Amino acid sequence: MKNEFLLVLSLILCFGTVVLLVKILKKQGLFMWTVFATITANIEVLIVVNAFGMEQTLGNVMFASSFLVTDIISECYGKKEANKAVFVGCLTSVFFIIFSQLWLCFTPAPSDWAMPSIRSIFSNTPQVMVAGLAAYCISQFFDVWLYHKWWNITEKKTGNKKGFLWLRNNGSTLVSQFINTVIFSFGAFWNLHEFKTLIAITISSYVIYIFTSLADTPFLYLARKIIEKDSGKSDLN
Repeated sequence: MKNEFLLVLSLILCFGTVVLLVKILKKQGLFMWTVFATITANIEVLIVVNAFGMEQTLGNVMFASSFLVTDIISECYGKKEANKAVFVGCLTSVFFIIFSQLWLCFTPAPSDWAMPSIRSIFSNTPQVMVAGLAAYCISQFFDVWLYHKWWNITEKKTGNKKGFLWLRNNGSTLVSQFINTVIFSFGAFWNLHEFKTLIAITISSYVIYIFTSLADTPFLYLARKIIEKDSGKSDLN
């Protein structure tokens, strides 16, 4: 149960840190976490563990936290700022891929001990890197769009602007995470596994994202409460 405990701890730490950054740095803290999570998830995704009866990558939890960030920004700072955060994450991923691949072009000194490990970690195939970048950008921009789509629908139906936060949060994230899982699983592993194996990878990955998506809802409510209290407003746009 060690891996299971560590994964739950990681989820609490990730989501909890996002809320802490909201309290300390407000919107700037959310943008900071976007950069950190993008870089870290690109590294963590290379680590595969067994937990909860499934084989999974460590990048799932860190990547899920980026959806929490965009939902907080959408809720409290608006669609334009949320899309800006996604754009920052996409650029960060592009720069990380470029520079990590550039490292591999250098000829190490005779005394170097790190390059073999660096090559082992960062010599991903272009197929995996492109699939990861595409999955991130498409699913995140879609998440922001769908979040506000749900918001418009519930506000028109009920006249309540603040209500149904749980619906727009989960209604957008669960769909976006499915899109992310399909794009990455089929894009990264096409021609590497049989079709039925790709389906199995997609299903197991999405099961994890269902849990992380539902788990981030209390943290979103807490973040909104903190921002409203600190700003002195009761109805944020």
